[in-house]
Amino acid sequence: MAETEFVLDLNDDQKEVRSWLHGFAADVMRPAAAEWDEREETPWPVIQEAAKIGLYSLDFYAQQYFDPTGLGIPMTMEELFWGDAGIALSIVGTGLAAVGVLANGTEEQIGTWVPQMYGDANDVKVAAFCSSEPDAGSDVASMRTRAVYDEAKDEWVLNGTKTWATNGGIADVHVVVAAVDPELGSKGHASFIVPPGTPGLSQGQKFKKHGIRASHTAEVVLDNVRVPGHCLLGGKEKLDERLARARERAKGGERIKNAAMATFEASRPAVGAMAVGTARAAYEVALEYAKTREQFGRPIIDNQGVAFQLADMRTSVDAARLLVWRASWMGVSGRKFESAEGSMSKLFASETAKKVTAQAIQLLGGNGYTREYPVERMHRDAAIYSIFEGTSEIQRLVIARTLSGMPIR
Repeated sequence: MAETEFVLDLNDDQKEVRSWLHGFAADVMRPAAAEWDEREETPWPVIQEAAKIGLYSLDFYAQQYFDPTGLGIPMTMEELFWGDAGIALSIVGTGLAAVGVLANGTEEQIGTWVPQMYGDANDVKVAAFCSSEPDAGSDVASMRTRAVYDEAKDEWVLNGTKTWATNGGIADVHVVVAAVDPELGSKGHASFIVPPGTPGLSQGQKFKKHGIRASHTAEVVLDNVRVPGHCLLGGKEKLDERLARARERAKGGERIKNAAMATFEASRPAVGAMAVGTARAAYEVALEYAKTREQFGRPIIDNQGVAFQLADMRTSVDAARLLVWRASWMGVSGRKFESAEGSMSKLFASETAKKVTAQAIQLLGGNGYTREYPVERMHRDAAIYSIFEGTSEIQRLVIARTLSGMPIR
C-alpha cells in the first residue's frame, strides 16, 4: 500500500464538502431537531431532503469512505452530529447495514442489495444491521440467533431475537448476524440478507430512549425466517472454508481471535467523530451564551470560573478530534492498531461528549436545564456514545489487553 501522509488540514475539496454538510446541518437539521426529539419518530421528511441533494446515498458515503486521507468519514460524522445526533443517526444508520454487505458480500450481492437499502429521493428506504441480542451485546461470542441450512430447498432458516437495531422492523432490507456453528464462538457467525417482506421477520419492542430519540431503535424477531441460499453474504463455499479452518485451529487448541472485535476497532473512530460533533455543538452554544449573558453588569465570560471551563471544553474537543483523525488515518493507510488507537479515539471522544455537554448545561444555569436551549438535548444524546459500538468499559478493556498482552478480565 502506498504511503499515506497524515494531514491535519482538509484540502479544498474536503473543505467544500464540509461547508455543504454544515449548511444542511444548520439549515435543515437544527430547525427540525426539537420536534423530532419530542415525537420520537423517524424524521422521514429530513431524510428525503438529504436524499434530494445526494447526501443520503451510497455514492456520497462511498466517496467519503474511500477518501485516501481517511478524513472523509470523520468529517462527515462530525458535521451531521453537530446538527443533531438523533436525526443524524437516522441519516447514517443505513450505512451500518451497507458496510456489512460491502465488507462480506460478493460483487453481485453488493450490486443487488445496497441500492435497495437507500431507495431514491422519490421513494426513500432505510436498512437495518442486526447484531446485538438481549443476552449478547459486547459478548458477541454468546450469540443465540441460529441459522440452519435446509439443503433440500437451498434456504437458510433463521430463528432468534435481535435488539438495539437501528431502523429495526421499519427497514426495507435487514442484515442479520447469526450463529451457524455456535461451538466456534464468533468464528462460527455469518451474515444474511433478509429481503423486504420476508415472512417471519417482525418488529418487537420499540425502545423509548433517553436520547437520540429521532432514531428508531427496536427489537427484531426472527421466527423461522427462510431466506434463499444466495442471501448468505459471501456465499456458502467461502463460509464452509472459513468454518473448516476455524475448526482445525480449535482442535489444535489455538485461541480463536474475535473477528467482530477487530472490525469494531476499525469502525470506532467514526463513532468518536459523532461524539466530537455533539461536544463541539454544546461548546459553541455555551461560548455564545457566556459572551452575551450578563450578570452584575458584565458578560459572565469575564469571570475566570466560566472562561477556564470554556478553555477546558475546547481543549478536550480538539484533543478528541485529533485522536479520531489519527485512528481514521491509521485505518485507511493499513497501519495496525498496536495500542488500540481505534478504541482510544472512541473512548476519549465519548467521555468528552458527556463531560462537555454537562458543563454546557452548568454554564447556562437554569436555562441549560430547559428545552428552550439545545444543550439539554445534546446532553441526553451524548450518553449513547459511551454505550453503543462497545461501552467505555469495553474500550478500556481492549486498550489494556492490547497494551499488556494479558487476558485482563
